[in-house]
Parts: sequence; structure tokens; C-alpha cells
Amino acid sequence: MGLENIGGWEFIVIILVGLFIFGPDRLPKAISDGVKMLRQVRQMARNATGDLSKELGTDIQLEDLHPKTFLRKHLLSEEDEAALRKPLQGLYDDVRGVADQVKRDAESAASAAKSAVSPSSSSSTAAAPAPAAQPAISASWDDVT
Repeated sequence: MGLENIGGWEFIVIILVGLFIFGPDRLPKAISDGVKMLRQVRQMARNATGDLSKELGTDIQLEDLHPKTFLRKHLLSEEDEAALRKPLQGLYDDVRGVADQVKRDAESAASAAKSAVSPSSSSSTAAAPAPAAQPAISASWDDVT
């Protein structure tokens, strides 16, 4: 964990707010107290995961304490996880296929519209409007179900 998510301007704003709240005399002490507290919280989290690892007899990382990750990694076998995922996998595949088809249709319609609208170079007369692009595939409710 670091400061990679904080930009330069955000860091300057944090420092200025700290200066306004604590003042230039107490700001270094407030920063050191904050760093000490953060170290203590991290140490407590490490101790808690270590104790939990000893009790369960398995290696647990801090990220594994999320309930879904914990169940998946430590309580479910691979067969159990596959059995839980199987009913939803077909539905996911169907939704993914429909979404991909909609994306392809939208891209083809956009390219057709872009090719139908061409700027007139130097003609002063108004060009006739291009016919509206027809969708490539007409889907009905029966096709989806």
C-alpha cells in the first residue's frame, strides 16, 4: 500500500489542510502519530491473520479475509465451487453472446451511418439525404428465448 493513488495536487491539498488544522508547530507530531497508528493497525491485522491461520491450520493472507474469497479458498473444494458455478455459467454465456451481438450490430450501424454521411467537397447544391441504414439482423423475442 502506498501513495500511488494520490496525485500531486491531492497531496498538496492534504498538506495544506493539515497545516490549517494542526498548524506548523504540531503538524510533524500529528504525522508521526498517524504513522504510528497505521503501523499498529497493520500489526494487529497481521496478528489476527496469524492467529486465524493457526486455528484453521492453513495459510491465510489478509486479502483472504473477504467472505467470498475465504469460502472459495478455504472451505469449498474445487468440485463444490464448480457445482456452485455451473447453473449460472450457461446464463452468463448467453448474456455474453447477446451483448457481443448487440455490440457488433451497433458498430456495423455506426459504420454504415458514417459511410452514408459524406461531406460534400465544393458543391453548392444541397445533396439528397441518404436513406436510413437498415439493421443487419432483425431479432424477435422468439430468437432470444
